Amino acid sequence: MTNEEIETLGPLGALVGVWEGDKGSDEAPKVPDRSPVHSDYRERLTFVPTGQVDNHEQTLYGLRYATTAWRIGADAPFHEENGYWLWDAAQRQVMRCFAVPRGITVIAGGIVEPGAKEFTLEAEAGSETFGICSSPFLVREFKTVRYELKVTLFDDGSFAYVEDTVMQVRGRQELFHHVDANRLRRVE
Repeated sequence: MTNEEIETLGPLGALVGVWEGDKGSDEAPKVPDRSPVHSDYRERLTFVPTGQVDNHEQTLYGLRYATTAWRIGADAPFHEENGYWLWDAAQRQVMRCFAVPRGITVIAGGIVEPGAKEFTLEAEAGSETFGICSSPFLVREFKTVRYELKVTLFDDGSFAYVEDTVMQVRGRQELFHHVDANRLRRVE
C-alpha cells in the first residue's frame, strides 16, 4: 500500500497486515459453575484494506479483519471473529463491526483523532447506534450488556488491546467481566 492509501484509513492505517501474539490473557465464565477461569492464548489477526466505501454522503475507509485464537498448547482454535473496522474521517469516528460464530454480533464505535495512538470503542445492548445483538440462548445464559475495546498502538510497531465484554450470566447476581487482552506484532 502507498502512504496515501494508508493515510485514508486514519488511525486504522497502522493495523494493515498480519499480526500474531502469544501473550493473550482470557478471563471467562467456567463450565459448569460459571465462576471465573483464566487461560492464556495465542492469536493471529489479519487486516486487509477494503478501499473507499461510499454510503450516500458518508465516505468510509475500511479494513476487513479475521482473528483466530488458540489456548496455549492446543491445536484447535477456541475463538474466531470476522468483520470490519471502519474509519469515517468526516465524523472522526472508528467503528468495529464483527460477528462471533456463537450467535452474537457487535457494532462498537467511538470518536478518534486521525493520528491517535490510543482509542476506545464501545457498544451497549439495546442501543440503536453502537449495539449488541445476540441469539436467544446467549441472551438467556450469557447476555452481553456492554462491550468496550481499548486499543494502543506502540512506537515499536506492535499494538495491544484490552476487550471487556460485560455479561449478565444466569445464576450470578453481579455482572461478569469477560476480559481478553493481548499484544501483537506484525508478521506480514
